[in-house]
Amino acid sequence: MLAPIMSWMDEPKAPASPAQTVMFGTCLEPATTRAVEPSGSLEDVRIRRANRSQVVMGPTDLDSQLPADDAARAIWAVVERLDLSALYAQIISRRGSAGAPAIDPKILLSLWIYAVSEGETSAREIERQTKKNISYRWLCGEVSVNYHTLSDFRVKQRKVIDDLITQVLALLMKRNLVELKRIAQDGTRVRANAGAASFRTQASLDEMMREAREHLDSVTADSALPGWNERRRASQVRAAKDRIQRLEEALAELPEIEATKKRSGAKDTEPRVSTTDPEARVMKMGDGGFRPAYNVQFGTTTDAARVIVGVNVTNRGSDMAEAAPMVAQVEARTGVRPDELLVDGGYVGHASIDAVADQGVTVYGPVPRPRGGDPEQRFVARADDSEAVAQWRQRMSTDEAKRIYKLRGSTAETVNADAKCKRGLSRISVVGKDKALGVALLFALTYNVLRALSLGAFA
Repeated sequence: MLAPIMSWMDEPKAPASPAQTVMFGTCLEPATTRAVEPSGSLEDVRIRRANRSQVVMGPTDLDSQLPADDAARAIWAVVERLDLSALYAQIISRRGSAGAPAIDPKILLSLWIYAVSEGETSAREIERQTKKNISYRWLCGEVSVNYHTLSDFRVKQRKVIDDLITQVLALLMKRNLVELKRIAQDGTRVRANAGAASFRTQASLDEMMREAREHLDSVTADSALPGWNERRRASQVRAAKDRIQRLEEALAELPEIEATKKRSGAKDTEPRVSTTDPEARVMKMGDGGFRPAYNVQFGTTTDAARVIVGVNVTNRGSDMAEAAPMVAQVEARTGVRPDELLVDGGYVGHASIDAVADQGVTVYGPVPRPRGGDPEQRFVARADDSEAVAQWRQRMSTDEAKRIYKLRGSTAETVNADAKCKRGLSRISVVGKDKALGVALLFALTYNVLRALSLGAFA
């Protein structure tokens, strides 16, 4: 009996095929025995089958499921230390009154800050995450939050979010963690929520307005007929009125666009405006292309804290007039006027330099090279230069000024890169300049909270 067995064991062993190794996917050594033909019923095969009705033991509360070092815990701790009285004062639901309780503003604020820190800016996606992601679920604490509430919070609480940025900066200044002596400013063009095909001329808008009014009259007349559902009637009338309102807003923007084109000397002076987002403008983007966008401006400290101290959103493609408003905003927000402002070549128009100098701030920015002649002559004052412009030319010729100016790239430009690459600010999903500013402010608040946490400001 042993001979045949020993003879079989002595036979050469063929290596397992890749398909066999992948199929069974174990960490054991691949089988080296010959394949055995199955025999009998498959019910006799011994395998471990999936049993999803089995009761399992495990944590049942949200707090024990979230890791102790999860960022959601740190963000919630920061939100709890902020003064949110302006948000609580808006709540209508009060003790003794009818209606459902309101969602705690801390939940909505912390959800947005955490989402932006993860690069998520869609209210719909945040709602989905609150049902499956433990970090979002922990922040909600079993409170149901829908995307309408999240979207309304971001749009309507722009002023409160602006004030919260000031609160965080005040805490950093109180602990001497931020220095406002030197500010770097830079702008970035962010894609607007409007397509190129939505831009129309005056004649096209007039025709669309005529059709929209006829449609409203038709809907209003039809809805008066018997058998119409009241909810359906209200919905269609509201949609028709919204269409007319957007066209009116678009028509109102045409004079400003026409004036801008004439000042810039554009060959095509016929103005066009978007019917989707009338305040958006076609701008030259970083890749050289032209698309509907907003110009988002950030002012950043050049110290180790590297926090955002100023935020603005315009629909002008040029940065030439943005320096002086940024200085004024920083002073209004912090109570401190910066001594120096670092900007790139897009900000150094003579009028802009004079305006910043009138505020007592020194400008550091590149002097444009002449198209011909000696490049060093650009540092020599000209007859038509103001005193501030002449000083700027002479200042930028020194090695000290060149050393200071290098700080701009490592501060302001890194903020723009963080906004677009990590925090979802590559495209603005809302419509209108004010709403776009709300998106930019929410990013700035998130950025400063993360910087404050890294600096140990809330320890």
